[in-house]
Amino acid sequence: MNSQCKSASANAYLRFLQLARSIQELPDGPQLDANEKALLEEIALRWFENRVMTVREAIGLAHLGSPATLHKRITRLRQKDLLKTFNQPEDKRAKYLIPTDQTIAMFRDFGKKMSSAITSAA
Repeated sequence: MNSQCKSASANAYLRFLQLARSIQELPDGPQLDANEKALLEEIALRWFENRVMTVREAIGLAHLGSPATLHKRITRLRQKDLLKTFNQPEDKRAKYLIPTDQTIAMFRDFGKKMSSAITSAA
């Protein structure tokens, strides 16, 4: 496909993906594989939307892997201090997943770097 066939919207989104990838690949952040990153982003987006995800919901994300695989990823993200769990006092059975302060700081850093890259590109 030549560049004349690309729409402005497609170019903007592809540039965003390019910036996001280059920022997330910087050596100062936690080392995550693509699957851990995708799961963490799903959980963080739900948290950002004020719809905290349960462990059960997370291991049901079939597009990200099998329940056993997702459970292992949750465990790894918790070991890396990127996720924490909590229970509601009225329902001890459900465990909720929320990003840690380290995760929020990482996303804040990504946002600052992305803003800086956009400003310098303009």
